[in-house]
Amino acid sequence: MTLALLLLICMMWVPVGLFFLGYGEAKSTGFVTAVVGILVVIGAILQAAVFADPFTAGLLFVFGVLYLQTAHALWTGLADMRTIGNGALVVGIICAVYAYLFATGGGVKPDGKTFVTVTPYLSFMNVTFVVICFTVVGVTYGKVAAKVAAWMFIVLSFTCLLVPSIGLMGYGKLPF
Repeated sequence: MTLALLLLICMMWVPVGLFFLGYGEAKSTGFVTAVVGILVVIGAILQAAVFADPFTAGLLFVFGVLYLQTAHALWTGLADMRTIGNGALVVGIICAVYAYLFATGGGVKPDGKTFVTVTPYLSFMNVTFVVICFTVVGVTYGKVAAKVAAWMFIVLSFTCLLVPSIGLMGYGKLPF
């Protein structure tokens, strides 16, 4: 489920990146963002309820809601995007915690066994999500050029969404 959602998110990050480079328009970019946001939130619910994986679901939920918030802003032509930045700030902080847990193998199940396996690539992915989230904060507060975030969305859609998804689905492993 999560791997398919990562591909879906990739389907949104590239158009958002291109939009911020001046290619595309807000309403259709907002539509794609809304569809992805809705499906990611539904996927998070399934991940938690059906697959009994609240850890992964937590990360999906916060991104899904941020995508819905972004879709609303794009659809309505919101002039003050700082609320999006505030949401991205919270998502960035949550990603920092996930990065730490994937780097250290944190979390404990009730039976005392480690819950999160040390996974360097997933830690790397979450660190890059922290950087992009904080970049979005900078863009929405006028401190960072939108083109910086645009290129980050485009590059990270491949390195942190497409590559790990295809690697796990096609080869059963992450790049590192």
